[in-house]
Amino acid sequence: QVQLVESGGGLVQPGESLRLSCGVSGRTFSQYTKAWFRQAPGKEREFVAALRWGDSNQHTAGSVKGRFTISSDNAKNTVYLQMNSLNAEDTAVYYCAVAGKRLILSALGSPSGYNYWGQGTQVTVSS
Repeated sequence: QVQLVESGGGLVQPGESLRLSCGVSGRTFSQYTKAWFRQAPGKEREFVAALRWGDSNQHTAGSVKGRFTISSDNAKNTVYLQMNSLNAEDTAVYYCAVAGKRLILSALGSPSGYNYWGQGTQVTVSS
């Protein structure tokens, strides 16, 4: 059984940075699609960023482009989300997700395409 465990969330001030980590156990995942989503109170789950096996570049939502970077360490079975220049609109619960295949580009942003999810980690940006 595949399990995802996020860590690294917390309370930061506007303009600061955080790095989230997602450890994946139960299966090697180098050829999967890995992603981060987030959900703010009263809003739907929102795509943040994704990495597909075989791609040299990441795929990110427009709201975080240039500020957030997704990466993975296949040897450690870990996915990261580096978040810079955080602002109040980034406040949400952040979820790590893994799809058991290489998703097509049009499917990257849909939560339904991902088989495995972490429990979420809270990120709060406030002065």
